[in-house]
Amino acid sequence: MESKENAPEFKKNFQVFRFIGGNLVSFFGDQVYLIALPLIVLAITGSPLSMGIVAALEKLPILIQPFTGVLADNYNRKKILLFCDLGRFLTVGLLGFFYIINTLTIWEIYGGALIVGLLTQVYNTCQFASVPKLVQKKDLQLVNSINTGVFQTAVFVAPGLGGILISIFNPGIGLIINSFSFLVGFIVILSLNIDSNIQKDTMTSTKMFIEIKEGFKFVLRVKPILYSNLAMLFSIFGTTLFLTMLVIHLKSTAHFDATQIGYLLSIGGVAAIGGALTTSWLKQHFSYRIILFSAGVLGGGSIIGFVVYDSFLWLAVMNAVGAVSAAIMTPCIVTIRQNLSPNHLLGRVQATSRFMTWFLMPVSALVAGLVAEQFGTTLTILVGGIIATGASFIYLHPSLKKA
Repeated sequence: MESKENAPEFKKNFQVFRFIGGNLVSFFGDQVYLIALPLIVLAITGSPLSMGIVAALEKLPILIQPFTGVLADNYNRKKILLFCDLGRFLTVGLLGFFYIINTLTIWEIYGGALIVGLLTQVYNTCQFASVPKLVQKKDLQLVNSINTGVFQTAVFVAPGLGGILISIFNPGIGLIINSFSFLVGFIVILSLNIDSNIQKDTMTSTKMFIEIKEGFKFVLRVKPILYSNLAMLFSIFGTTLFLTMLVIHLKSTAHFDATQIGYLLSIGGVAAIGGALTTSWLKQHFSYRIILFSAGVLGGGSIIGFVVYDSFLWLAVMNAVGAVSAAIMTPCIVTIRQNLSPNHLLGRVQATSRFMTWFLMPVSALVAGLVAEQFGTTLTILVGGIIATGASFIYLHPSLKKA
């Protein structure tokens, strides 16, 4: 993988600082959105199944991930990122505005969720492929860890503040906040000197499928990427069962209000910041195999622990353990892919990996809604935790010891 070796040293790399700062704002908005949207769906329909459908639609564009990789590897990444941020700013902002004036319908939420999901999939693939061009190769693990730490900082700060704002004003305000975070992201991307990949030849359908096939062949050949993807496939299925019903569970089963939900999610972010920032230290002492397996077992176990008691303190601790695990695993997975992928395949490797690990997410989200509608959120979360814990054993494959 070819990082931009002529990029400044990390301490003087102001482009990376702007990139991380823009992500902080975007992550902040996303955390408020994760509280506001389920509350809006629950207020309009009163049905866990409706939230399952919304989550499934938002994740359905995962199925086009291989095509987003071709886009990222052949077209102007900066223009794609700008288009996605602008589109999400308008879509989420309109949903929030319509809810505030009391005209929002569940069908508009379905449509908005699908659009946001599509733009997010394209954006994430292009952003992943752009990062190595902003930093030196030796700084990749550090930047990925800091970026994850920034995400967890948002998880710490945003839900608490968002829950208070939603309680005082309106869940629609939460969507408006998320909308403006995309506008900030647009401005930040506009200021970055991201290398552009301009497609010079006509992209025919045949050429596109050849390039998609190239991405799949590479992932299947490189065992650390392949087996980490297989582990994540099952882990994400279980985690999606949990996350789809999390806010609904806290609201309808644990009987928390928006402020309590926000505080609970924020507490998890405190520990997760430390988890993300210790990943580089862990890598100096342990293999990716040990780190991913241990974090996976802890994360899956925390989901199971979520259904044991419903006190605020217990749920906050379980959420913190799960957040720490995710914060440790994410930069490891990202760095494995970036280190083992050549630059001309970065977008396709990321897109192919996301397709392989996420293509069951729409199914999982819909299953979460169906099971919760019939049997309650507690059973849904328990099943999710068991599946996520079992998936961790795939990380013990020998190839990850040397990754």
